[in-house]
Amino acid sequence: MILQTVPELQHRTVLLDEAVDALVIEGERANGIYVDGTFGRGGHSRKILERLGPGGRLIAFDKDPQAIATAQTIADQRFEIVHDSFATIDDVLAVRGISRVDGILLDLGISSPQVDDAARGFSFRSDGPLDMRMDTTRGMSAAEWLAVETEQKIEKVIRDYGEERFAFQIAKAIVAGRAVQPISSTRQLAAIVAHAVKTREKGKDPATRTFQAIRIYINQELEELEIGLSGAFRRLAQQGRLVVISFHSLEDRIVKQFMVSKANVPQPHRRLPIRAVDLPQPEMRLVAKMKPSAIEVAENPRARSAVMRVAERLASTGTAQ
Repeated sequence: MILQTVPELQHRTVLLDEAVDALVIEGERANGIYVDGTFGRGGHSRKILERLGPGGRLIAFDKDPQAIATAQTIADQRFEIVHDSFATIDDVLAVRGISRVDGILLDLGISSPQVDDAARGFSFRSDGPLDMRMDTTRGMSAAEWLAVETEQKIEKVIRDYGEERFAFQIAKAIVAGRAVQPISSTRQLAAIVAHAVKTREKGKDPATRTFQAIRIYINQELEELEIGLSGAFRRLAQQGRLVVISFHSLEDRIVKQFMVSKANVPQPHRRLPIRAVDLPQPEMRLVAKMKPSAIEVAENPRARSAVMRVAERLASTGTAQ
């Protein structure tokens, strides 16, 4: 087994040791099956492979072709990369005959190389094509979407996914701007937003929330998260751990609500004649909520908004369908 490093790796994995520690890859579990649903540049995957025993297995997912290229440099027979969203986890594992896995890790959001590469269109700091797709081989780019979408839909996306109070003004400005010329670059969009947003929090660019909203919508990130969490839960073995790192409130809210819903089940009225053995039982146990340390944030400012939540599967309910 050869674990090869990649010199060009630029991404600093947030909560690296903490997330892998939370999977509890030790004892008999070291030879279990694990899933890294968001390979990125492989920080968590490499750490998991270091902990796995010779009989262990790691299946990683990513939509980004550049991430797939990086993953293919890992020459380890225990490792497999899947070019798809972790939302397909249920189907992918079923095809491989895997009914249960011992741990699943999701590190949400976008990686530093994606943000820093102007050609990807995720950031307004450098001018580049307005793309924003995680998977550049499929789907509609942000520029293509903005060229055809209605003002009302653009407003809804910016308001709901960006929590932007100036969504109406921004959408109106975008539609007016595209009537003059196509909005094809990041700087174009940032300038339109800056003109429409008259006030903003100190130190925060006016375009931040709009870029976040469009990126989330183009990649269907919240919808895929909900599907992926359900699929992950169905495949977790008893005592299997689900570890999720999120970077903004919309993601974290979905993760928290999902875990809490599995940990807290409604109980019938205490006066009803129901045996204790027949009472509904929780399906997960909430293990931890963690944020990066002050030291990690000082070394990697992009870690400051990260929240990691950990839950454990309490009971297996039969064979996965």
